[in-house]
Amino acid sequence: MDRFEAMRTLVAAADGGSLSAASRALGVPLPTVSRRVSDLEAHLGSQLVVRTSRKLLLTEAGAAFVASARRVLEDLSEAERAAAGEYRAPRGELRVTAPIMFGKLHVAPIVHEFLNDYPEVSVRLILTDSVIDLVELHIDVAVRIGHLPDSTLVARRVGEIRWVVCASPDYLRRRGTPMSPPALGEHDCIAFEGLEPDREWPFVGPNGPKPHAVHPRFSVNTADAVIDAAAAGVGIACIRSYQAASSVHDGTLVPILTEWAPPACPVQITHAKRQQLPLKLRAFLDFIAPKLQERLRLIGERCGRPSRVSLPRHPARRRPSLEPS
Repeated sequence: MDRFEAMRTLVAAADGGSLSAASRALGVPLPTVSRRVSDLEAHLGSQLVVRTSRKLLLTEAGAAFVASARRVLEDLSEAERAAAGEYRAPRGELRVTAPIMFGKLHVAPIVHEFLNDYPEVSVRLILTDSVIDLVELHIDVAVRIGHLPDSTLVARRVGEIRWVVCASPDYLRRRGTPMSPPALGEHDCIAFEGLEPDREWPFVGPNGPKPHAVHPRFSVNTADAVIDAAAAGVGIACIRSYQAASSVHDGTLVPILTEWAPPACPVQITHAKRQQLPLKLRAFLDFIAPKLQERLRLIGERCGRPSRVSLPRHPARRRPSLEPS
C-alpha cells in the first residue's frame, strides 16, 4: 500500500463527501478509491469512514486522521517544491483562476507575456465564474472581483470595476434616454441571466442601495451576447465596466444613469498564506500586479465619465403596438 496515495484518497473523499467524488477529483477508478480507503483502515486497525447510500461520513478517528494527513501532505508538497528548485529559480507549473470574461480579456494576455519572459514556468489558467477553494484545488493565484469574506487568504487590491448601464447611440436617439431607474420600465432591457432569472439591476438612491427590477425584452446567458445585443440597438444593458470599456471607448455604447451607479467593486489578486513563496509564484505576482493595475486604470478612464454624444433627453415613450387591432 502506498500510504501517501491512500492519504490523498481519504482526504479527497472527505472533501468531496463521497468515494465517487474522490474518484472524479483524482481521476482514478472508483474501485481503486474504495480499495485504498479499505487498505488504510486495515493498516491502521481502525474504522475511518462510514459509508451510506448518499454520502461518506468520517468517524472520530477518521476526522483526526484526515486533519493530520492534510498537514503531512502539505509538508510533502512543500518538500517536493523545494527539491525541484522552485525556491532557487522560477520554474514549475502555476495554477491561476479568474472570472471567465475578465480572465479572457485581461488575465490571459498578461499570462501570455509572462510565459514569454519565464520559459521554465508553465501556467494552467482556469476561467470560471464560480468561487472555488484555492487550497483544496491547489490553486496558486486567484483574481477575484468583489469584497472577499474573512479568510486566511493573502489579498492585494489592484483596482476596481463598476456596473455600467449603457445602450447604443442609435437606440437612445430612437427611444430617448431614461432619466432615472424607474424610467427603464418604458424601455427595452437586455438581461444577463442563466437558468435562474436575475432581473434586478444595482442602483444607489439617496438612502443607499436601491436595486431596480427590470422586465427584459431579451435575456441571454453570456456577457458577450449581452454586449452584442446592446451594440445592435436591441435595448439597454447593465454590464461590468471591463465588459463595456472597449465599446464605450469606440462609441458603440454610451453610459447612462451614471448618477445612480453603485460603489465600485475591488479587484484583488489572492493566494494562500505560505511560510515561503516559491519563486514562480513571487515572479508571477510581481509581474501581473502592475499590468493589471494599468488595465483597470484605463477601464476606469474609459467608463468613468458620461459620453458627450448629443442625445435626446426626453423620457422614452412606448413604441406603438404592432399587434392587429
